[in-house]
Amino acid sequence: MKSAETRSRKSAGTHRTGYTIAMLLNVILLYLVNGRPGWSALPFLTTDTVHVLTILNVSLAAGAVVNFIYLIHDPPWLIAAGGIVTTGLGIGVLARLWQVFPFDFTDGWSVAARVLLVLGIIGSGIGIVVQTVTLIAAVARRDRTKVSAG
Repeated sequence: MKSAETRSRKSAGTHRTGYTIAMLLNVILLYLVNGRPGWSALPFLTTDTVHVLTILNVSLAAGAVVNFIYLIHDPPWLIAAGGIVTTGLGIGVLARLWQVFPFDFTDGWSVAARVLLVLGIIGSGIGIVVQTVTLIAAVARRDRTKVSAG
């Protein structure tokens, strides 16, 4: 009989496809943000956007690296740990966007953008808690498996 974890897990090919797509999207976004004309082509971004680029680039690069690592090896504990790192960096990006607020919106869209930033930070915080619990459970499962196999 298969365990619940084995039954609920998708095929390795499906996982690899998802990791590859995520990795490529991060690399493409890095290129689009930093290439020519880059972020400055968006009319609603101000010149203050340069103050957000470092943390954004680190976050996108980390997402690409983490997904590349998953292509090689993707046990549940590693996926949870990678999720904590990338989500933490995502919170850093959102917090920096809040501080700098490099947007030039009209007609009340600034308030909507700030609400979305707060919701993103809250949701990401919840995500880190969930990933932490997942990491602890995966490590505990792995340790139990080692003890029962040994």
